[in-house]
Amino acid sequence: MKSILLSSLTKVFKDVEPNFDEFTEFSVLRGEVFNFQIAIFPQTDEDCNITVEVASNLRDGIKVYKVLNVPSTYAAPEDHDDFHYDTKRTEYPDLLQPINEDNTVELVKGEWNCLWFKYTPEMDYIAGTNGITVFLKKGLYDENNKHIFNLRTIPRQLPMQDLIYTNWFHNDCLCTHYKVEPFSDEYWTLLRNYVKNAVAHGVNMIYTPIFTPPLDTEVGGERPTFQLVEVDKIDVGYRFSFRNFDKYVRICTECGIKYFEISHFFTQWGAKHAPKIMANVKGIQRQIFGWDTVANGKDYVQFLAVFAKAFTKEVERLDIKQNCYLHVSDEPNNEQIEDYKNASYIINQLFPDFHIIDALSEIEIYRQGLVKTPICGEDVADIFKAEVKDFWTYYCCCETHDFLPNRMFAMPPTRNRILGMLLYKYEAKGFLQWGHNFWYTQYSKKHINPFEVTDAGGAFPSGDSFVVYPGPYMQPLNSTRHEVFYEGICDYRAMKYLERLTSREHVLKILTKNLDTELTFKNYPHDIEWLLNKRAEINKEIELAIR
Repeated sequence: MKSILLSSLTKVFKDVEPNFDEFTEFSVLRGEVFNFQIAIFPQTDEDCNITVEVASNLRDGIKVYKVLNVPSTYAAPEDHDDFHYDTKRTEYPDLLQPINEDNTVELVKGEWNCLWFKYTPEMDYIAGTNGITVFLKKGLYDENNKHIFNLRTIPRQLPMQDLIYTNWFHNDCLCTHYKVEPFSDEYWTLLRNYVKNAVAHGVNMIYTPIFTPPLDTEVGGERPTFQLVEVDKIDVGYRFSFRNFDKYVRICTECGIKYFEISHFFTQWGAKHAPKIMANVKGIQRQIFGWDTVANGKDYVQFLAVFAKAFTKEVERLDIKQNCYLHVSDEPNNEQIEDYKNASYIINQLFPDFHIIDALSEIEIYRQGLVKTPICGEDVADIFKAEVKDFWTYYCCCETHDFLPNRMFAMPPTRNRILGMLLYKYEAKGFLQWGHNFWYTQYSKKHINPFEVTDAGGAFPSGDSFVVYPGPYMQPLNSTRHEVFYEGICDYRAMKYLERLTSREHVLKILTKNLDTELTFKNYPHDIEWLLNKRAEINKEIELAIR
């Protein structure tokens, strides 16, 4: 049996021997999650059935997973940059499968297999250096195959996350996959389990579908109804029930969510129509608005006026108004500027004291004052950063060029984790990604099995549309990409802590030391060693500052 300790910043392919120095030590701040891997190559049948044992003072906080390969039929567009692995592969290591309760693992002979070790600190952490000894036993008394990792905990708490991070949460996908009804007992259980997991990976803003989201649907199409606010159409107007909205807010808050991202009031890519809105009309559930509703039509504007008063009163009662962020329409462009202007005017007039955010990549829409806080694509980050007060950015299927950070299957994990350092450098207020658990094909036409289809039916590069898999017992299964992204968030938080101890200028000096060119979204070192060494240097500076 051959085996080697590795950081989380590589992917172990079954047919490629890892060509890295062994990764045997690192430091973290108190409260920080940490991951490492062991790549294993079984050479005999005896090597294929092992028991994994962990000996450490930290063992109660360590969970072990087997990294499983997941299929991919569309890894990257043809014009992708060269900061990718081989995009012709038909599968990539991504899914983290918890090992058996008896700690046994079956390996494949003649291939590289991989185990993932995740340390989540307990409340009573142990400061200083703690050895983590991993035994890969082929028999009951076999202790010959072992690896020792030394993890040092700096006696200072990782600070609270001030970066707002939303990864769009698709409630309808949960209901479809698990075959549960919205707002049933089973649904609320799913919500709690999945939101807890999201929060544990840095998500602190949750997409909140007051009405069925007008996202990822073609013109005239629709996705399954999921509407938190109940509407009654009555003779004198409309009446609203917020009971499901209130419960959604309560559960998410209990799980650690701080911000609520209210679903879009107009359709995607132009703000031309109303979202699908269902109402009780004389005892019958009917659709009262949708693709046949002009965005600025009298009936819909009157509806929004009544709703705005009721919604404002409700979020004030819940004391979350200051943490609610509203959307007009997703990704408008300059050709749609007049329609977006009309829609934006309506929302700004009806919700004057709310945060309003929208993803867009054409600065003219912001320059005309049509959105308070734009969320720009990474490729135009420098343009927006120069003009926007609160800088937000996002990535999606498009950021496969110019080395822009992203999280696709075929991308090295450094391209995923580097985002944390860049968000710090750009003083980002927030980050958005659209696919936490989008388990449909493009335009939400059909449910997919995410263990078999990872590219939304060939629409988006594998890894774009989800970071969690639907596990048994209504629990999510994580991906390596989910874990590595959160490591980037922890890098960001560590730099914010060092800034508090010293200054922002000091942190930037460390971050950019020995770089020949400016550190940007398109220009950063690509190698694993630079990123790990940079974080180690930040930790060292923290220790010097607290002496």
